[in-house]
Amino acid sequence: MLAAGVTLAVAATGACAGAGGSDDTPPADPAAVVRGAADALAKTGSAQARTAMEMATGGTRVTIRGEGGVDFKQRMGQLLVMLPADVKGKAEHRPITELLVPGALYMKNRGSGVPDDKWVRVDTTTLADGNLVTGGATDPLVAAELLRGAQEVTYVGETEVAGTKVRHYRGTTDIGRAAGSASPDVRGALAAAAKGFSKDTVPFDAYLDEQGRLRKVRHRFTYVNNGVIDVSSTTLLYGFGTPVTVVLPASADIYAGKIAD
Repeated sequence: MLAAGVTLAVAATGACAGAGGSDDTPPADPAAVVRGAADALAKTGSAQARTAMEMATGGTRVTIRGEGGVDFKQRMGQLLVMLPADVKGKAEHRPITELLVPGALYMKNRGSGVPDDKWVRVDTTTLADGNLVTGGATDPLVAAELLRGAQEVTYVGETEVAGTKVRHYRGTTDIGRAAGSASPDVRGALAAAAKGFSKDTVPFDAYLDEQGRLRKVRHRFTYVNNGVIDVSSTTLLYGFGTPVTVVLPASADIYAGKIAD
């Protein structure tokens, strides 16, 4: 199902605590600072999130946007994913509601053939991309955990994200290495991604605030599926501490039939 996220798109044609003061002194080990971003988020608890996934293939470029919240302690989140309008500007596709839980992705309004009142459940450990791309939005929790494999990291300097002073880091992360260091709840998804992508190395730009919390991260994925597909996935986190409630659908509300791509 590696191409599922692409199908959605084409169908629609900082300073870390203890790492230095406010004088912008570069941290001694930028890679260690970035690898600790997921732990800093877990201590914070929860946050609001905005996502943007831009896909480019065969001369076509589309962007899928999402908005919602994630609880980093309970390892759960919810996003409303908005598919792009068609070439005439007409919104032909309803937003997709996504529930993010360890090992699974629930989607409502996923595609044709699924009743309006039903959900689709996908085991993310069986996805070739570990749901880094499939849902049209990278799970914010997984996006942070992916940074545990950070390597060759450089400190770019101070900047601002949504009015907050942050430190900008740039480097690459290794999916397999991240899977080995990730929390148990997301390890299976990242392990699947490590096998599914043709390249384990993923370039990133990460922006951390003074508490070491991830405020923004952009990953750039490349894989081959009927041609080379480039994906730029951006996650923006804000409103830390905002309560996030995720209610999973009853088993009777989960669609078990065939899903049209």
